[in-house]
Amino acid sequence: MSVLVDASTRVLVLGITGHQGTIHTRGMKAFGTQVVAGTSMRKGVPEVEGVPVFESVQEATTATHPNAACLFVPAPFAKDALYEVVDAGIPLAVIITEHIPFHDMLEMLYYAKGKGTRIIGPNCPGLATPGGAKVGITPNIIFHPGDIGVVSRSGTLTYEIVNSLTENHLGQTTCIGLGGDPVPGTTFIDALELFEKDPATKGIVMVGEIGGVAEEEAAAYIASHVKKPVVAYIAGQSAPPGKRMGHAGAIITRGKGTAESKVQALSRAGVRVARFPYEIPGLVQQALKV
Repeated sequence: MSVLVDASTRVLVLGITGHQGTIHTRGMKAFGTQVVAGTSMRKGVPEVEGVPVFESVQEATTATHPNAACLFVPAPFAKDALYEVVDAGIPLAVIITEHIPFHDMLEMLYYAKGKGTRIIGPNCPGLATPGGAKVGITPNIIFHPGDIGVVSRSGTLTYEIVNSLTENHLGQTTCIGLGGDPVPGTTFIDALELFEKDPATKGIVMVGEIGGVAEEEAAAYIASHVKKPVVAYIAGQSAPPGKRMGHAGAIITRGKGTAESKVQALSRAGVRVARFPYEIPGLVQQALKV
């Protein structure tokens, strides 16, 4: 089993005729994903990578019945694009776009939640279920089917850690890239709840980073709601104090949001916390034996 995406997922790509939209449509199809339609503001483009292109989300939805959308739309147009997806009744929207204004994302999240659409992202690599479907930009070759759920704020660390799990014969149910912006559509807690309920997921890997309090909040949730073993890694442990680092969400305030505070909170919740990414497979193997 898996969470959010599987072999039945039918993907609509917004911005399919752009450079990134075209490249990653090709990658999603190579992964085995059913990419059923695309949309573009360009006129007169009938198809991309064998995928029919429509002028509006509603037209694409009526013709091809997607149940997930992947947005490669430039930031100034992302809000309107997301509203189109929500109004078409598509239940999952993966927003790859970065630099979406803070207040736009607040409005987008409120609108989507009110109409029953889950957002992954923005500024994220998307999500993937090995042997099922990929919606986003993650590399195809790093995944292998298995029983470990992965949730991460960092794109490139996600790739490194998933690849390391695969090399150590620890396959994955689903990997979710939350994105690093300060207003995420899906949180660690949301993902932990999904993995806890998924009978095929036997263990969970959580990849956080400095800034914000999402990891501390996740630790509190784990302590009271998660019975499956969790292994975590917090990026930015060597970051100099007093400096803003990395993602827009990497803001440290009032003693919270530091790597130390996150590690302490997770450790108190019974989570095994790796000092370095390469330690994660070994910690997962230990956790699964308990």
